[in-house]
Amino acid sequence: MKKQDISGNRVNIVFLGVGSNLGNKHLNIEKAKFLLDSNDIKVIKFSNYYETESWPDKNLPKYLNIIIKATTSLGLLSLFDKIKLIENSLGRKHKPKNYPRKCDIDIITFGSKVLSINYGTQKIHIPHPRLHDRNFVLIPLFEVSSKWKHPKLNKKITKLLSNISINDLRSIKLI
Repeated sequence: MKKQDISGNRVNIVFLGVGSNLGNKHLNIEKAKFLLDSNDIKVIKFSNYYETESWPDKNLPKYLNIIIKATTSLGLLSLFDKIKLIENSLGRKHKPKNYPRKCDIDIITFGSKVLSINYGTQKIHIPHPRLHDRNFVLIPLFEVSSKWKHPKLNKKITKLLSNISINDLRSIKLI
């Protein structure tokens, strides 16, 4: 029996984090934006590009990151599947966690849903479980949606930003 997709057939606002730290990072992200827009994920706004150190190993190549605000009528699981296909088409290989990659696309939020779903071998958490700790998510997210509110923590983005350490704020660079 096929699992029913979450929120299919409705238009949902989603925020996606897109990053790259291999190859032509800027071009990889631009291709991801194009492929998202070509696959029922309508890009309506995106942030500037931000550069951050790799984590946890700062000796690996630096990341380039953006946040995208998009609309889609895809359900969550269909969105997840499309994102994985796009990452693979852009050369993402299945490597260890935090390993360098040409393209990484994370679902930051899916509407105002708060979910944890087992999907095959994956566990999908909405909103992204570490978004409130990541400067490379919060700063570009604020740029795209300054009135955004965390669906689970029920905190405004300005409050989440105020909790970022000064070192984390200094470690991100607008490109």
